[in-house]
Amino acid sequence: MKPLIGITLDHLAPGIDPEHPHGRYQLGPSMGQAVARAGGVPVLLTPDPALAADYVRSLDGFALSGGLDPDTTAFGEPMHPSARKMDPLRQAFETALLHELAKRAETPVLGVCLGMQMMALHAGGRLNQYMPETHDRPEAHQKGASHPLKITVDDSVLRLSDVEPGEAICSSHQQAVSDPGKLRVVAVADDDTIEAVDGKPVFGDRFYLGVQWHPERGGDGPINLGLFRKLVAAARAST
Repeated sequence: MKPLIGITLDHLAPGIDPEHPHGRYQLGPSMGQAVARAGGVPVLLTPDPALAADYVRSLDGFALSGGLDPDTTAFGEPMHPSARKMDPLRQAFETALLHELAKRAETPVLGVCLGMQMMALHAGGRLNQYMPETHDRPEAHQKGASHPLKITVDDSVLRLSDVEPGEAICSSHQQAVSDPGKLRVVAVADDDTIEAVDGKPVFGDRFYLGVQWHPERGGDGPINLGLFRKLVAAARAST
């Protein structure tokens, strides 16, 4: 059987959007399509903290999708006034999910953009909450901009050989990880923005990878669709 890969969703709470007065779950199609193309079965996860343990027991792997900015007050740091606060229910759910996943050393996890940031916060890290204040060219990371990637280690899910000539990454974020906590930096951009972290210091060789870019929106190369292929392969191996 194909591995079941849980994918997190955005939650639009009731009363926020008059077009959806009862609320809404939402996710663009590219994440599910990438999982399916990689050989997995995408399973969209209702964001309910009470279900986190059941999801972790039932599914073979997880992809934490992108979204708005975490409420860092939950992690002991005030929010920047320009941060775009993510839905509280979604944040509570993903925090609970990461807590449960920390107990399951065999379950592979891929965090994308917000997903990587939540992984870092859960590991005791910190965020640069507003890159336009700290970067000379923040637009290089926004609105789907493409830029090169530099992998800084060669013992992670990401390998130096994974970066093919001319292959770039697609970025769309105003925040970035500034301190990975217990995780490890494994790739950076040419301006030293942290682009990928892994869990090797905590989980050893487990597939536990967060990337700041959107591999689901990239091409078929090793640092885009290839990451989903590795996720599915790790999920298959763990079952």
